[in-house]
Amino acid sequence: MIGLKPVQIRTHSKNMSESKIFFIDRATNKIEVEKVYKESYLKFLYGNHFFSRSLGKFVLPFFIKNPLFSNIYGFIQKQSFTTSKIRNFINEFHVDETEFEQPVSAFRSFNDFFIRKLKPEARPIAQGENRAIIPADGRYYFYQNLANTPGFIVKNEKFSLEALLQDQQLAQEYQAGSMVLARLCPSDYHRFHFPCDCVPGQPRRVNGYLYSVNPMAVKQNIRIFTENKRVITVLKSREFGDILYIEIGATNVGTIKETFLPHQPYAKGDEKGYFEFGGSALILLFKEGAIQFDNDLMDATNRGVEIRCLLGQSLGVR
Repeated sequence: MIGLKPVQIRTHSKNMSESKIFFIDRATNKIEVEKVYKESYLKFLYGNHFFSRSLGKFVLPFFIKNPLFSNIYGFIQKQSFTTSKIRNFINEFHVDETEFEQPVSAFRSFNDFFIRKLKPEARPIAQGENRAIIPADGRYYFYQNLANTPGFIVKNEKFSLEALLQDQQLAQEYQAGSMVLARLCPSDYHRFHFPCDCVPGQPRRVNGYLYSVNPMAVKQNIRIFTENKRVITVLKSREFGDILYIEIGATNVGTIKETFLPHQPYAKGDEKGYFEFGGSALILLFKEGAIQFDNDLMDATNRGVEIRCLLGQSLGVR
């Protein structure tokens, strides 16, 4: 896969209000600086300054632990007057509208634009029965063996699989397995897809909060992934065994929509569902030895840098 040149990047600092968010664009192999949506709002709630340490302690629980705020915000994004924001958002975040299945004029609200579909040719699917694919556009970390991983995102800090899955036996089955951790930004395509041919089971919902999954927040509290609301689905596959597919809501995500039918066969790249407005995250868990991630993906994570991947790109092989 792509070879990565050595580069020094500050990525493990918890003081994210004073450092930029870097990522590698897999398509170009270039280091990019992320343009953060509502950056000042995130810095206020999660930054390392007076307001976030004092006033933020009171403001954050109110907005995050009270679903009313996200519900109201999500409702507003579905109103017709929000179409006026679409063009400015496309221009500011350099969203490629040539990939859209429908023209911009067809969207009836900002949320309509947010859950847009893409032309099939915009995201070609990596071929091969023994090759899994990236399930969604986003910024990724990859962990080949969880038992030997010193930390997730932040060195020496890990979240509990049992807390994530709310199932002790299931957590034990994956404790030495492999994990894909994806963060979807508001500017990303927000539909998620199956990584391989599989038969998905009944999705299980776990109630929780709606903390941001932006690095500003996650590097302060890695347990966000186990505290936010989430949906867990077991994918049964011939090539990769049982895969756990977990969608995680975040700030302003009104709904996680599942568009598949349980217990029906799906092909690699078929749509599984979508997130409504807001940031969000995905986690895939494979059992030990079920997959070998591509070298360039592992190289980026070993250097502590997110790598931006697109739906359909190669994830790894059996």
